[in-house]
Amino acid sequence: MSRHTTLITGATQGLGRGIALDLAARGHALLLHGRDQGRLDAVAAEVRDTAPDAPVRTYLADLADLDQVRSLAARVRAAEPRLDGLVNNAVAGGGAEPLRREFSRQGHELRFAVNHLAPYALVRGLLPLLTASAPARVVNVASIGQEAIDFDDVMLEHGYEGLRAYCRSKLAMIMATFDLAAELDGTGVTVNTLHPAHLMDTEGVRAYGLTPAVGVDEGVRPTVRLLVDPDVAGTTGRYFDRFTDTRAHEQAYDTAARTRLMELTHRLLDPHGGGDGCARTGGTGTNRVTTIQ
Repeated sequence: MSRHTTLITGATQGLGRGIALDLAARGHALLLHGRDQGRLDAVAAEVRDTAPDAPVRTYLADLADLDQVRSLAARVRAAEPRLDGLVNNAVAGGGAEPLRREFSRQGHELRFAVNHLAPYALVRGLLPLLTASAPARVVNVASIGQEAIDFDDVMLEHGYEGLRAYCRSKLAMIMATFDLAAELDGTGVTVNTLHPAHLMDTEGVRAYGLTPAVGVDEGVRPTVRLLVDPDVAGTTGRYFDRFTDTRAHEQAYDTAARTRLMELTHRLLDPHGGGDGCARTGGTGTNRVTTIQ
C-alpha cells in the first residue's frame, strides 16, 4: 500500500515543524517546504532521527515571489508520483514593525501575497497531482483573527497596520477555500480551513510582541485531524475553530464579495491577461482543473 504523501509549507519551525513530526510518526512521506535550505535540512534530519522509516524530501522556495510558487508546484509535479495532502501553513504575521508596509516580489502587499495569493496559486499548480491522487485533502491554516476586505483598498495603502493586513489576508484565504471546495466538488479533493489554536508559541506571535498562550502541539492536533481523520474524509468547504465546525467572518459567505476576490486574485496572478495557467471544465460535481504546461 502506497504511503500517504503530504506537502507542508513553512515546515522549518513552529506549527509546520510540529505537523511534520506528527505525520512522520504516522508513516507519511513528507515534502517539506521552506525558504532557508539550512533550516530545511535541520528539520529533515530531525524527522529522520525520530522516524527513520519516513521518507523526507525538501523543497526550497520563497512564497513572497509568485514565480517561485509556480516553480515549486512544477517541481513537485515533476518529482512526486502522488500527493495525498497539502497543508498551506507558511505565513507572514503581523511583523516586528507593524507600521512598516512590506511588499512581495511582484509588488503586492506582503501579507496578502504570502497568506492568500501564494497558497491559492500553489493549490492551482498542484491540482493535476492532487486530483490524480484522489482522495486528497487540502488544509489551509487560517486564523480566528479575521477582518473584512475593503475592495477599494485591498493592499491597505491607507491606515496600514501589520495585524490588520494579516487578518484581512486570512479572511481572503478562507473565502478562497470556500470557492475552491465548491469548484472541486466531485473530484475527490477536499479543501478545508481552520484556526488551529490561539496564540501558539511561534516566532510570528513573539515577533509581533504578543505573549504565547499555548504550545504548538495544541495547533498540530486539529490540523492533522483534517488531514487524516476518516470521520472528516468527505468534509469540504468548511471553517473550523480547532475541532469545531463553525462560521467564519460574515464576509466569507457573501457570494458577491467572494466573486470580487476571485476576479482580483486571478488578475494579480496573471497580470498580462493570458489566463492563470488553469483550465476549468464541467459543471457541479464534475469540475476538473488542470495546469496548462
